Amino acid sequence: MAEILIVEDDKSINELMVRCLAVTGHHCLAAFSGSEAISVIKKKRLDLILLDINLPDMDGFDVMERVEGVSVIYVTARSEIKDRVKGLTGGAEDYIVKPFDFQELVARVNVVLRRIGKTDHVFCLGQTKIDLENFKVYDQNQEIALTKQEFELLRALILNKNITLTRQQLLNAAWGWDYEGEERTVDVHIQRLRKKLKWEAYIKTIYKIGYRLEP
Repeated sequence: MAEILIVEDDKSINELMVRCLAVTGHHCLAAFSGSEAISVIKKKRLDLILLDINLPDMDGFDVMERVEGVSVIYVTARSEIKDRVKGLTGGAEDYIVKPFDFQELVARVNVVLRRIGKTDHVFCLGQTKIDLENFKVYDQNQEIALTKQEFELLRALILNKNITLTRQQLLNAAWGWDYEGEERTVDVHIQRLRKKLKWEAYIKTIYKIGYRLEP
């Protein structure tokens, strides 16, 4: 679980971002202005900041100058190349342009957290333990053999727990973007995962869309 500060002056967007990241297991704090963000940064130990640029009292770039030792992702409506370059060369880990898809937001947050070593390497559910770093799965200390694709599917479900993933997203996660096989392949491998892990109650089928892990 990561401690994430969301700096966004639009209350509805801020609340949606908090809710979206909270269901994946992160703890989120909200700030609605630059000065409020700086106050939180001084008081709290944070792992990541999602920072808007257009804030009511100061520029997000100015807030960034006050940040030390915390990773930042800009989430902003400013799509100009000069702003992207300024944000990334100024030390941000990523730059997301509004409007954005919430599944993409979660994925990009998780990429940054993995890169900076702020994700849990071990995930436990029921009697099953998954070592995400060493590609190992155990049931009551007995190792369960998974194929590479099965493990990558499992990793995608865990990192996006409580979020519905489409078959295409799972296909990309486990087989890569250049894979030209059918989405039906995902269904077959999901069934194998359910059986091997005894997770029939946890991996939910979302009709006509895909799958969701509900711990």
